[in-house]
Amino acid sequence: MTNASQSDHPLHGQTLEKILLALVDRYGWEELGRRVDIRCFNIDPSIKSSLTFLRRTPWARSQVEQLFVEMSGR
Repeated sequence: MTNASQSDHPLHGQTLEKILLALVDRYGWEELGRRVDIRCFNIDPSIKSSLTFLRRTPWARSQVEQLFVEMSGR
């Protein structure tokens, strides 16, 4: 991958925390929990618990990142 194509990637420069905050801001916890059905979004949600879970669970992180890419329209 060249530097130009890396900077074109929709997740380039985005931290998991920024991604999660943007999704919560756009959808809210309830809708986010419907779109990505994981406990940390549906039961007593918080940024901290969600980040911990997503960092340890690749399939869930992948779904969250995909939703962010779709939301960004890239």
